[in-house]
Amino acid sequence: MLGQRTWHRSSSLPWLVHLCLLLLRASGHPGLSPRTPAEEVTSIQGVRGGSVELACGSGPAPLMVLWSFIPPGSPVPQPVAVTDGVATKVEATASALGSVSLRNSSLVLQELREGAHGHFLCQALHSADGQLRATYSYLSLAVLVPVSKPWVQFSDPSPVEGSSVVATCTVREGTLPVTFAWQHQAPQSPGKALVEITEPLLWLDPVNRTHLGWYMCSAHNTVNRLSSTSAFLDVIYGPDKPVITVDTLGLTEEGFWASEREEVTLSCLAASNPPSHYVWLREDTQVHSGPTYIIASASRSHTGLYTCLAHNRHLDTRTQTTVQLTVYYPPEGQPSCAVLPSLRAVTLPCTWPGGFPPAQLQWEGPQGSGPAAPSHVTWSHTATQLSNGSIFTCTGQHPALALSTLCRITLWEPFWNPTCWTTALLEDQFIMLSCKWPGGEPPAMLGWLDGEQPLGSNGSSLAIHLLQAQDDLAGREFTCRGTHPLRSPDPQCQLQLEAPQLAVAESLVSVLEGGEAILKCVLQRGMPPAQLLWLGPQLQQVEQGASGFALHTEGAWLRLHIQHADPARHKGTYQCVARNAVGSQHENVQLEVLRYPAPPNVTISRLTYARHRREVQLQWAVEGSGNLTGFLVQRRASVPGPAATSWETAASDIEPQSRGRRLGGLDPGVLYAFRILALNHHTAGLPSAVKTPVDPPFNAYPAVLAAAGTGIVAATVASLLLFQYAVRHPETFPCTETAVATPGSDPAQESSDAPINVTITVTATP
Repeated sequence: MLGQRTWHRSSSLPWLVHLCLLLLRASGHPGLSPRTPAEEVTSIQGVRGGSVELACGSGPAPLMVLWSFIPPGSPVPQPVAVTDGVATKVEATASALGSVSLRNSSLVLQELREGAHGHFLCQALHSADGQLRATYSYLSLAVLVPVSKPWVQFSDPSPVEGSSVVATCTVREGTLPVTFAWQHQAPQSPGKALVEITEPLLWLDPVNRTHLGWYMCSAHNTVNRLSSTSAFLDVIYGPDKPVITVDTLGLTEEGFWASEREEVTLSCLAASNPPSHYVWLREDTQVHSGPTYIIASASRSHTGLYTCLAHNRHLDTRTQTTVQLTVYYPPEGQPSCAVLPSLRAVTLPCTWPGGFPPAQLQWEGPQGSGPAAPSHVTWSHTATQLSNGSIFTCTGQHPALALSTLCRITLWEPFWNPTCWTTALLEDQFIMLSCKWPGGEPPAMLGWLDGEQPLGSNGSSLAIHLLQAQDDLAGREFTCRGTHPLRSPDPQCQLQLEAPQLAVAESLVSVLEGGEAILKCVLQRGMPPAQLLWLGPQLQQVEQGASGFALHTEGAWLRLHIQHADPARHKGTYQCVARNAVGSQHENVQLEVLRYPAPPNVTISRLTYARHRREVQLQWAVEGSGNLTGFLVQRRASVPGPAATSWETAASDIEPQSRGRRLGGLDPGVLYAFRILALNHHTAGLPSAVKTPVDPPFNAYPAVLAAAGTGIVAATVASLLLFQYAVRHPETFPCTETAVATPGSDPAQESSDAPINVTITVTATP
């Protein structure tokens, strides 16, 4: 409605303007100006883009209202809008102030512009008591502009440490005064406000690595506050001197140490931007590229100087640091303990050589701690304070080992007493005196004495002394004395050298021919122990297994077994001889080999051929009486004259009760001669007379009977078969008798089932 009235009655507004100006002059204030108002000036603030409503006084609604705008520095008011309560007129030039409208007598400015900054004059015409009265209001409008979003700029976004950098916080617009604030956030840390800086310029002179990070500024005025986007200041610096850390067990005065076969990690860090490039050197030889160098399994060859070289490629600057890495390795195995005997004392050496650094060794005994030393430590302890079973412990420690290692020695006294014996050497040219006392810790010390005169040097657990064999040694006595720290008094053993003595079980031994004779000889004494041997009838030494001899040793006895005794070879006098380095002795044994009695004579009673002269049947008879153990049959090819072959055995395993034997394996084309002998063990009787085999006499009766029997059986079987065939096939065989026909009879009507007579003749030939 207001807009319509304004449109239709706008032509009447100019006179209203003149009227308001006339009333203003008639009000008694002809010298009124925008700078010297008669009434108090009202100050109003508005924000650009916002809205503001300017009120024209108070009281009843005026008859007419005229709003004018007086720009700063100009004394001439510019009409803005006028209304008479019915119609409203807004000047076109008022758009520079914003969107202008009137609400009753108030001037409403929307979408406020900066051009509205200045003074506004409201002239109002009122009617009171029938009279017109003019009033005016003088308002000062301040249009405030919000600060725009600031942004940060660096004079050098990537400065080198030590140079100068200026950071600027810029805002495009904003009503003054504008206040600034700065914040700095280092990488991987919370932001930090720089409260002392309130200017748009931030001076970093000189710039250092602590200035690296994101910078943000904020600007605010009476209208608003805005913050900028973070800007990164990349300060270039370094590298600093590298710092090397080693993940190992410990430190040394020179550097670090690690255990052998341990994983070692060497880390290098040098402060630098951009980050440093790292190179690892070992004894001036590159071994790795990167900040971390890992030795998977350290060995003693890894010991040396390790250098970390840091390089800033942007600045082309380098720094380095060197450390010493020492690889510790323990000695091999474990400590070795021993105990050495000495006069009334014990010496305890403990060694554990090798390793780096050397292992530390410490002795512990029954009365407390002993000495300590690296690699080798020896403790001498008096024996009077020790008891049997005393324990000494040597403990070894090494930094490369988590646990200590140790060895123990237990002192104990040897059992029993020393044992002495002698041995002859080099065919009895030397006598070895031996003494043994085993066991004990430490081992016992042994030494030989000839009376009170020591022989040779002492030995541990075993003492040996050589004497050259001489005749005057027989009867001499020698002593072996033993010493041990835990044994008192000293034990000893004695031995006396003496020539051997022997005895034989029987001085005369008789045996039948072929039997086994046993000759026995025993060594009764002798020092050193004597050697027993048998000499044969020809005084030659009897060897094992020669000519049927066998030697058996059982304790001090030496038995000579003579098998299959033969008078020609074994009969005679044997000697048993005992020898040692200080003398000898022998004893004689007479051996008689007796023959068995001769067996009775034998004669061949029958010798005939069999099986086409490939075998013979031999029968014999015994003449007279005598012992028999068997028979021996011999044969040879019967060749007349001196060219006759020698006799060979045809059968030898014939029982004494046998009187006949079939002998095979003959050649029919050879004529053989046979003879037989009776045996009594190894004694053979006289051979029988020589005979040759003959053919057996002829006997036809058994052959005839056998042939006749065979023929009868064959004829019977043939007759039965022929008869069976004739019955089944009667047409094959004609009848032997002719039937006589009776008168009047028809031959065709005669029975065909009449019996048939068949005659079969069987001849048996013997």
